[in-house]
Amino acid sequence: MYQAPFVAEGEAAPAGRFAPANRRRLSGPALRSFAGIAELWGLSEEQRRLILGYPSRSTYHNWLRIAREHGAVTLDVDALMRLSAIFGIHQALGVLFETEDEARAWLMGPHRAPVFGGQAPLALITNGSLDGLMLVRRFLDAARGGLYMPPNAIDTSFAPTTDRDIAWR
Repeated sequence: MYQAPFVAEGEAAPAGRFAPANRRRLSGPALRSFAGIAELWGLSEEQRRLILGYPSRSTYHNWLRIAREHGAVTLDVDALMRLSAIFGIHQALGVLFETEDEARAWLMGPHRAPVFGGQAPLALITNGSLDGLMLVRRFLDAARGGLYMPPNAIDTSFAPTTDRDIAWR
């Protein structure tokens, strides 16, 4: 399995990281995975294209056709970054929610967190900007760490451990 080399803060990324051969290796599988997630989330073609940076319809369909046929397609760095953000969002939703339906409801429903301004997270995901995608991804990554999300049933019925609960031997 390929593992990208670690890049320390302040260092430039390795030259081969964004090389066409490396992007070609990643593009087909990334597009196939994205198509599956987009189906799961019920995204329209317009929303899918906005997530990818709004390629023309013909370009979008050509990318998908080549990817489905396991052909050679090479996406630009921007499109791959957008897909990476989608994969991170999808993974975080899988950690935070028990079912796909709960995750989809969170994506589609209005959100009270200040960063969403009452909008559904999906509105930011499909606004056409990488910033919107990354904002949702960072929010969910923080939520995985315990920030921002409202308490669930376990949190509301939680009783802290006391000294009486500890068996000293």
